[in-house]
Amino acid sequence: MQTPGAATSNDDRTLGLSLSGGAAFGAAHVGVLLELEARGIRPGLAVGTSSGAMVAAAYAAGFDAQQIERAVLDFRWRDIADWSFAPRLGLLDSNAITVGIHRALGFDPLIEELPRGFGAVATDLRTRRAVTIDRGPLSTALRSTIAVPGLLSPVRRDGAWLADGGMVDNVPVEATREIGAERVIVVRLHAKFENVRMMRTVSRTADLVSDPSVVLIQPEMERMAQWRMVDAARLIAEGRRAAASALDAADARALAPAVPAAASHG
Repeated sequence: MQTPGAATSNDDRTLGLSLSGGAAFGAAHVGVLLELEARGIRPGLAVGTSSGAMVAAAYAAGFDAQQIERAVLDFRWRDIADWSFAPRLGLLDSNAITVGIHRALGFDPLIEELPRGFGAVATDLRTRRAVTIDRGPLSTALRSTIAVPGLLSPVRRDGAWLADGGMVDNVPVEATREIGAERVIVVRLHAKFENVRMMRTVSRTADLVSDPSVVLIQPEMERMAQWRMVDAARLIAEGRRAAASALDAADARALAPAVPAAASHG
């Protein structure tokens, strides 16, 4: 991945991007970014769960949609995980993410120093509650949010063991609001048959349809591979198609730039 460009004053820090998890399905998020960029829509905040957090982090770091697309098309699972030396915690270890961040950026940045606001949702294994990581090393946040129990080793942070955020919050809308978003573009990845553990999230997502501050984008994943990258190009295209459809139908209030308080009195 090439050196990112900095976010500009055109970014809307009251508009958030909420990207759900879904393993290889996460490639569809790139299509959404491509469509947003083509329309000049620039969320200043990005929050994600699992693979959604990986894409959100690249966006928050300042990479443009085309750069992220190239990275996703070149992606291999070994880019984020390798065999663990402590298999009792997980078969795979995610330290490869730290290596990849250094390769892409030259260092492991603090989240609060990224050009755009960012958060990654993980699960506290003791409390079974969602944790939004919006400060500290970027690598810690990403390693935490993708740590599928039994497969990828959990991550120790502030005395807690953190794992895959999809266990409790796969569509992190509230987390996006928590870091400052007043309006949210939500991308929910789903297939015809939902995973049982996601049903609570699915029912909650249905409530977003009537919310004028939300644009809900739902790419269709049927007949596409979730655990292999063979359909990455198709997923990107479907993400863009779904984004165009949702944005065309969106309530204008969800996308209108925020008006500064002083200006609203003029």
